[in-house]
Amino acid sequence: MTRQFLLILTVLTVSACELFITEDEIFLPGERVAVLLHQRTINADPELAGAQILLPAPSPNKDWPQSGGYANHAMHHMQTADTIGERWRADVGTGASDENRIVSTPIVAGGMVFALDADSGVTALQADNGDKLWSKGLAPEIEEDDGHISGGLAYYKGRVFVTTGFGDVIALNATTGEEIWREYVRGPMRSAPTVRSGRVFAITIDNRLVALNADTGETLWTHAGIGESANILGGGSPAVEGSVVIAPYSSGELVALDLESGNVLWSDSLTAIRRTDAVSTLSHIRGNPVIDRGRVIAVSHGGVMASIDLATGQRIWDRELGGMGTPWVAGEYIYILTNDAEIAVLSRKDGRIYWVRGLPRFEDPDDRENPIVWSGPILASDRLIVTGSHGEAWAISPYSGSLLGRIELPDDISVPPILADGTIYFLADNASVVAYH
Repeated sequence: MTRQFLLILTVLTVSACELFITEDEIFLPGERVAVLLHQRTINADPELAGAQILLPAPSPNKDWPQSGGYANHAMHHMQTADTIGERWRADVGTGASDENRIVSTPIVAGGMVFALDADSGVTALQADNGDKLWSKGLAPEIEEDDGHISGGLAYYKGRVFVTTGFGDVIALNATTGEEIWREYVRGPMRSAPTVRSGRVFAITIDNRLVALNADTGETLWTHAGIGESANILGGGSPAVEGSVVIAPYSSGELVALDLESGNVLWSDSLTAIRRTDAVSTLSHIRGNPVIDRGRVIAVSHGGVMASIDLATGQRIWDRELGGMGTPWVAGEYIYILTNDAEIAVLSRKDGRIYWVRGLPRFEDPDDRENPIVWSGPILASDRLIVTGSHGEAWAISPYSGSLLGRIELPDDISVPPILADGTIYFLADNASVVAYH
């Protein structure tokens, strides 16, 4: 099997808990190049060598109410303390197994943290101390359960919306956990919903986007994308801004629809023309598309990253670059974690690459055994934060790509961290939420 196929088989097996990062641990003594690989699959633009990167100042975000933060998935440069430590940790249900997996990040809103476990159970915690407020199992009672993967969570106006692997979209009272409505949408979901303007948007694994009334659960409209027989575990959530919904499909389609009617405004395909192996035929857009200042920025696993005009659908630029995470936009820069375990920073204007830094790809680099799956990055107070399936979290400079520090983690993590009100939250595969502040 190819290296990429091994990465897909092991995707979403990252670790966490005992993180993060004190000042002494960030600023390690000695030379910092030995842990980074020098092999490159993409290269920086020579004309940008030595160019200074100027990021906007970090700014606070009170909540993280849905996948990717806000409905447009543009979180920019978030603020946290320069030196942080573990604040609390709490159990939120059933951990991951070979059959059931955790694919959704927690969300934070209204002073509460909500997390979805591997058995479709939702738990609400007090954000300041981790005390449990309520928990509710959402899996139907069935005699045989060969395993399922649930979608994720979103918060809107006092309600928590849940997508499940059983084909249900469910609205819960955020304060009590009481079920308000449940709508069967005829297809399992493995990505989190997006909520905006009184509507819930959810994508099924057979590439149907369903728009529901957030108050009643009534189906307002649907859109069917191209079906795909194989895809990668998890999926991107729709991005919404103004009157436009951007749907990312596992076929590599990126479709813009009118929020009110569901009519197609434009579509594009992030499918690479050149495909070097069987794995590269998986054009799945697994990371969230980002809407930022009139542009849609998205990347597919199949090897295309593009910046597209939101109003017209015209491509502004594209790159032969594949990834499974969400592009991170901050100011005039875009940070991306590629399929080849590289972090790159691109110009938002024209897609040119400022720098590329390789991350370790194997726990045993000599024998190329035990592939490391990285997740992230997020950008918080002048550091990019990524986590690896080998049980480490790294802080990397967004200005140069140099390693600022690394911490060993006691458990696997399958989803990126989130940040709200200065606190970084990790959901570990053993179904514990760990908060650092």
